[in-house]
Amino acid sequence: MIRYLAPILALLLLVAPAAAQQKVNITADQFTVDENTKQAVFTGHVVVVHPSVTVNADKVEAVYGSGGASDIESFVATGSVTLDTPDQKAVGDRAVFNPGDQLLRLTGNVKVTNASGTVDSSELVVNLATNVSTFTSSGNGRVTGVFTSQ
Repeated sequence: MIRYLAPILALLLLVAPAAAQQKVNITADQFTVDENTKQAVFTGHVVVVHPSVTVNADKVEAVYGSGGASDIESFVATGSVTLDTPDQKAVGDRAVFNPGDQLLRLTGNVKVTNASGTVDSSELVVNLATNVSTFTSSGNGRVTGVFTSQ
């Protein structure tokens, strides 16, 4: 299961402080910054390209603190969210990361696929402090996995 952390950890690098010194390119149909609410919102065919992951979504919103863009308090991607790395792909309806609690949640029709197999669930929660990934399902659905044996 640890392999499923890779796209999630890579997403977190997007919101890491500038100390990482890695270039992140973001394209969208519209970009709005609201200094009053300290929100940066990208909408419409959003593509975030980081050296280790590409994020696609309908909307990406970052709330930042007094330190500006390097002081991210929350990161939310919504609408057909896809996290692509060279080794795997994770999709869902919504991805939320809060640096304060070190939890990343990918929710809504979650599917993580790599060479080892596929896991489908309603939610994936990655606790970066403990390196534990938990797939859960809600309603009548169940977590399902199909794995390739070696």
